Amino acid sequence: MQIKPRECLLEIWRSLVRHSFRDGVWDWGEWGRRSSVADAERLLSLLYPATEIPAFRLDDPDTTQRDVMDALKRVGDASDMPGTVVGILAEFMENHRGGDLDPTFAGGYYFVPEDPSQELSKEQRELGVVDSYSMSVTLCLAALGFLNIYRGKTRRDSTIARIDELRAATSLRLTAAMVGLLRSFTVNTFGFNSPQGQALCQLVGQRQLSERQAFHEFQRRFRPLRSVISESAVLGLEPETRERVSSDTQLFECGWAWSLVKDAPTVPTAEEIGVQVEGVARPVPHLYFTVVALDGIQDLFSERTLTLGLLNAEQQRLAEALRLRWEITQQYWSGIARFGEGSWPLEDIPWRTTGGGQPESEYFSLSVASILVHDLVRRRATDDDLARTVTVMERLAERGRITSRMTVGDRAVGLHNPGVSLPLQGSETLGPPMQWTMTDFSAQLLKRTIQLSSLSRNVGSRERLLGLGERILDHLWQRRIRDGEGVGLWDNVHAVYPASPDRQGPLSWSITERVAECMVAANVLYTQPPVRSPDLEASARSLLGEATHLLGNEQMEPAPVPTSEEGMLLKSIEADLRRARQILDRQPGTAFALAQRVLVRLDSLARARESSTPRGV
Repeated sequence: MQIKPRECLLEIWRSLVRHSFRDGVWDWGEWGRRSSVADAERLLSLLYPATEIPAFRLDDPDTTQRDVMDALKRVGDASDMPGTVVGILAEFMENHRGGDLDPTFAGGYYFVPEDPSQELSKEQRELGVVDSYSMSVTLCLAALGFLNIYRGKTRRDSTIARIDELRAATSLRLTAAMVGLLRSFTVNTFGFNSPQGQALCQLVGQRQLSERQAFHEFQRRFRPLRSVISESAVLGLEPETRERVSSDTQLFECGWAWSLVKDAPTVPTAEEIGVQVEGVARPVPHLYFTVVALDGIQDLFSERTLTLGLLNAEQQRLAEALRLRWEITQQYWSGIARFGEGSWPLEDIPWRTTGGGQPESEYFSLSVASILVHDLVRRRATDDDLARTVTVMERLAERGRITSRMTVGDRAVGLHNPGVSLPLQGSETLGPPMQWTMTDFSAQLLKRTIQLSSLSRNVGSRERLLGLGERILDHLWQRRIRDGEGVGLWDNVHAVYPASPDRQGPLSWSITERVAECMVAANVLYTQPPVRSPDLEASARSLLGEATHLLGNEQMEPAPVPTSEEGMLLKSIEADLRRARQILDRQPGTAFALAQRVLVRLDSLARARESSTPRGV
């Protein structure tokens, strides 16, 4: 199916409203309030498009468009919607606060025991998770922008007071989420002879370098980054860790653990965010949670955040600390993904982790590719980097059986159902060992494919990516729930993988939210200028030159009456030529077409004149 972001988003909103509203009132349902991650994902499915796409905005009833309100008609009219959103946000902020009213970031039912026969403790369910910190950053920024605009549109004192109270709670949650991300960042060091060191050297060596050669090349390539990490006081690392990072005998990884890192220092902040609890996660970065953190952090520096002034002074300080971690992490994993002079480690699918979880998976290849996409956007990638990354995306879609046929007993179905499980190291200190399951491979692949399409300025790569994106979206659209609870939402895996295991539990807000994100990314893609073809631009210039010359020759003939058919035609030709020259640099294809049309009409005038001229004259 063609990627039509407006049409798809409206369909998602119709399904969301049908599921979550009862008689115009938001209903959290059986699984609501049991995971801050799931509740944030549900709200973002509505609020993220409404704040990122002008045509979908709900904060000003006078500008809400007709088809948007038609999709939300179960809620009420355009004047009702902003107040309803304020009420839902207030409920979310209230639901996810502790007994002391401090913001909480519990994973809830997203945490599952490694042994299904065991039950997790209440303390484990209430642990904060990086997914919640990151989602809260995105949700709070969307909410603050929404509230800022709506406050200027209403004159009711009671509504203004409610908005101000909600803004304070939202800002507090944003600060707490940023502190959580800071305390979940980690740098893990290990020696060359350790199992992790051997695994990393084998990964980057790619069978082209010995482990010892890979070790020395790693030290050479990452020496500048090691210096930044070891010398930066802003990172808040222990002196022992900084010393190990700077050592020529140590290897390292950086990124985000699954939760607050054990023994992570508290973050001084001028805002009262409550007690900064002790972390339990081992100081080992996980690719999945690293990608999730990077996605949330980049929203802190978006044009919308800066334009609306959504961060206060304290949050700006915390954002700068997160930005340093964001840049360091991107540089590290982008360097690992493209390590060496020949083939990339990323191209050797599936990605092999260096310890602490599943040894290898296509999901981890996609995670590394996601970080690479972040880095390619940041540093304006070369055509070679883009072309190779496009190939990786195509191979991942094939290996995930999104664009290829599923075979009998194919293990690729496990990427989607039951998903890829990640042990949460350190959780065993509070009860049974926990794990986190990722089932959003297809949605994440679509998101990165569309983001790459926005980045690519090569016609061939753009067409390959758009074609791939359409096939992934078609796959995802078939997986919408067809009956029962959550009709039109996700995830009905059996629609595309009938032989996959039976699946129990609530609908997937993670996939639903990520598909909504994909449509927002597609909107960004289509609002960009089209990719320019140098060959087409050269041809258009040639046509324009010929058309300008022939028009000048035509204007040497006796001038027709301005209101005559010939006079009107000449005016139209002049207008088309002016338009073609104006858009030549950004839309050479359109300029080419306009020049062709001008040439055809000029030739018609010339033939008409020739046929009206007596022979022998």
